[in-house]
Amino acid sequence: MKKIYSVISVSVLAIIIGCSTEKTPKTKKMNTNQEKKTVVYQVFTRLFGNTNTTNKPWGTIEENGVGKFNDFTDKALSEIKDLGVTHIWYTGVPHHDVIRDYTEFGISNDDPDIVKGRAGSPYAVKDYYNVNPDLAVNVENRLEEFEALIVRSHKNGLKVIIDIVPNHVARNYQSLSNPEGTKDFGADDDKTVEYDVDNNFYYVPNEAFQVPDFLNGYAPLGGEKNPLSDNKFDENPAKWTGNGSRAAKPHFNDWYETVKVNYGVSPEGKKDFEELPEGFDNEDYKKHFEFWQDKKVPSSWVKFRDIALYWTAKGVDGFRYDMAEMVPVEFWSFMNSAIKMKNADAFLLAEVYNPNEYRNYIRKGKMDYLYDKVQLYDTIKNIMQGHGLTDHIAPIQEDLKDIEHNMLHFLENHDEQRIASPEFAGDPLKGKPAMVVSATISTAPTMVYFGQELGEPGAENAGFGSPSRTSIFDYIGVPTLQRWVNGKEYDGGQSTDQEKSLRDFYKRLLNFTIKSDALMGEYQDIHHFNRQHTEWYNDRVSSFVRYSDDEKLIIVSNFNANDTYGFELGLPQDIITKWNLKDGEYQVEDQLYKEYSSTLKVENGEARVRVDLKPLESFILKVKY
Repeated sequence: MKKIYSVISVSVLAIIIGCSTEKTPKTKKMNTNQEKKTVVYQVFTRLFGNTNTTNKPWGTIEENGVGKFNDFTDKALSEIKDLGVTHIWYTGVPHHDVIRDYTEFGISNDDPDIVKGRAGSPYAVKDYYNVNPDLAVNVENRLEEFEALIVRSHKNGLKVIIDIVPNHVARNYQSLSNPEGTKDFGADDDKTVEYDVDNNFYYVPNEAFQVPDFLNGYAPLGGEKNPLSDNKFDENPAKWTGNGSRAAKPHFNDWYETVKVNYGVSPEGKKDFEELPEGFDNEDYKKHFEFWQDKKVPSSWVKFRDIALYWTAKGVDGFRYDMAEMVPVEFWSFMNSAIKMKNADAFLLAEVYNPNEYRNYIRKGKMDYLYDKVQLYDTIKNIMQGHGLTDHIAPIQEDLKDIEHNMLHFLENHDEQRIASPEFAGDPLKGKPAMVVSATISTAPTMVYFGQELGEPGAENAGFGSPSRTSIFDYIGVPTLQRWVNGKEYDGGQSTDQEKSLRDFYKRLLNFTIKSDALMGEYQDIHHFNRQHTEWYNDRVSSFVRYSDDEKLIIVSNFNANDTYGFELGLPQDIITKWNLKDGEYQVEDQLYKEYSSTLKVENGEARVRVDLKPLESFILKVKY
């Protein structure tokens, strides 16, 4: 899912109001199973430890280099942990198609005509029971090297997430590592029919697959000669393509490198499996697990469940599911309940973009978290770019209030443009206040994409695709990250002053979020109150409060890159009552940078605090008694 936007700026003030000496009325605790916020660090595994700076378009692994599992040393992992991270998502771990000769290890070569880029898409998985050979120092021991990384991550206090891509697999899927008793996808399919409930794929009977016509001057490997690059790929009969194309010759813009997995849904949309009973969205994962025990389910369901349990048994703590809404919700009930029976704390994150389906995938599908892209991310991005108003933030939280904990927040990931790219904001500092809003507005997890904390602009022309997003298809270096990696010292020794300052900001903010009680407590908008009652407060500013029994926060954001705003920010009467604020003055002191203080004045039922926000400035202030 790739869309294009850009950015303006934000300044943020978070005011922490501590407890008064008089007992504060009890506030309702959120219905969560954790005490503090979660922070996910998404890292594109093959790029993290690559110190090669050649960056030749379409460069080989020898020319441009590649990172390894072993580059995630104890030092590297401890630095990631100290950034304020609780979970690390290693993107691109399962063995996907790559254009490199590994035949001496029994791995078949992959055809450039059905591979995007030279290093291949991590979402065209070739073998779910092994890992990308590029990532290993010793290819024969590649699985053992990843298992060691799981152990190392845990030792450094990080839980491990990897991808599962349930909707599609690589066209040439072939596992070399199947556990005894398991078979490859499609091994027992009846290929004479378009559909059968127990087929793993959909077919185009009597027609052979044809490579799509490449557009806009594209050529596999940039036009480099390769024995397999002949505009042909042997697949007869043709299979449906990953995005649902039923053509034997898919379009170039289709996901032609993948084939769609059949979950027992006929081409007409009929579900050939039992659906969940009415009201089952209110049942827990144990009831869902019990429900499926005596039910016959399609073969593909069992295969993916077994894959997830295989990795769970190896110590993987959770999964990020690609394009989960393209797979029926009943499968997720079956899959996720089985995972939770093995690990009740498993972290299950799904890519779902249809707000009308959010609650189904959370409640029926037993997902822990979904991307909050089409509402909060898109709205904040538009505000940053000057296309939207801060007035639009509060209605999102109102709309999602029953599932706010389940909507993971982010400003970057591998599908989205880098904040620092000209196509988004052109300046990484413009992400600072937006990051504060994103990270503090709810109890949901926060996700940061590697290099975001350093202002990486994604400017390299790697080969397949275009700049603004760090390439996930080719061998490439990530310059800002390489400066921080500093020859694998992982100490920022080559980072610029701006990069160091930005990383320091992320470190302060993220560590605050994972320690704050209020951020797992209540939320209330005060933006619209101040729009009506506060002079100089406008649609470039946003504010809301977060609070628990022991901590009270006011978060104020200035979405203007150029102007300073000063005003007497007000609290509505119900907040004054809930917080048991008595008449008087409360000194507030910054907790983020320790450089700002102000006074909260409460008198005759009104509460106001002077706020002076410079462009892109952020504060976390705490009331002193």
